[in-house]
Amino acid sequence: MKTTLPTEPIGSIPRSAQLLAAIQGQLSPAEMETHYEAAVIDTIQRLEETGSPVITDGEQRKSSFATYCLDGLQNLTAAGVVIPFHDGHTRQLPALSSGPFKFGRYAVDDLRKAKKIAQKSLKQPVIAVSALSLLYPATEIKGYSRAAFMDDVVRECIKDIRQCLDEGVSVQIDFTEGRLAVKLDPSKTLLKSFIDLNNLVLQAFTPSERQRIGVHTCPGGDHDSTHSAEVDYAEFLPELFQINAGNFYVQLSSETDRIKALKIMQPFATGPRRIFVGVTDPISARIETAQEIKDRILEATKFIRPENLGTTDDCGFSPFCDDISTSRETAFAKISNRVEGNALASQVL
Repeated sequence: MKTTLPTEPIGSIPRSAQLLAAIQGQLSPAEMETHYEAAVIDTIQRLEETGSPVITDGEQRKSSFATYCLDGLQNLTAAGVVIPFHDGHTRQLPALSSGPFKFGRYAVDDLRKAKKIAQKSLKQPVIAVSALSLLYPATEIKGYSRAAFMDDVVRECIKDIRQCLDEGVSVQIDFTEGRLAVKLDPSKTLLKSFIDLNNLVLQAFTPSERQRIGVHTCPGGDHDSTHSAEVDYAEFLPELFQINAGNFYVQLSSETDRIKALKIMQPFATGPRRIFVGVTDPISARIETAQEIKDRILEATKFIRPENLGTTDDCGFSPFCDDISTSRETAFAKISNRVEGNALASQVL
């Protein structure tokens, strides 16, 4: 019997020059909404033209995958955690200045707008509670303890996911800080605390709901650079699969030793769990051919059974809105070839 492997994007698509110019301009909210709506319509239409059975809105309305929920908040400062990338550039998270913590907006706000346009199944990326836990400063906030903050951030992340599930879509938790945690703390204490936090959120959902929730991991992808690619997957992947989610989206195509990574994942590809392996590299300008992608997928089937396997891109394309290192044309070409390569591999299976 023919097996058709599922294939999905991660989330972000590079913004057009027109949208980037609008973001940098002094436009009213109504004017910006016109630009965002046009960008989402174009992105969804072009993703659907690739043949992808599952799409996103390309996160066109988000400043980044990590900070959408902070839009409009007034109780933040700029002095948060700094994340260094290998090319020397950095990203800095904000820090909370006072409580309580509450999302400025939820992922479902963008999802509902995308549902009015999309003809194919949508999935919704959301930020992980572990990433948001980094917003609390090293010095305790007077009148708002870290424990109180953690209660609030867990509740808000549950709400963020719940609202999307209630719209009938699948949800992807972006956990790019996972591999970075091993770099920052080789004892893995930080990583294990992150995993415990994510499981605390996930325990609010039923087993059947968790089958519609996935976790994405990558070593970062920003301005054609990464923040933690040097971390040995052997130190990270076994811990990753302790998260109680139904799907995992794992960067693989850009990994220096794909076979080693597949061997590590093999024991965890059991039961209803689905592991989507990355077969395209969003921070490489080279466009992988469909045949090359087919070969990578068949390579993966030597270690992961088709019923536990899916395909994806290693990461989102330009997940921060000021990243212009990858063009929209390159992103759509890579996605189109992933879909075609997935079909070719499925024919063999």
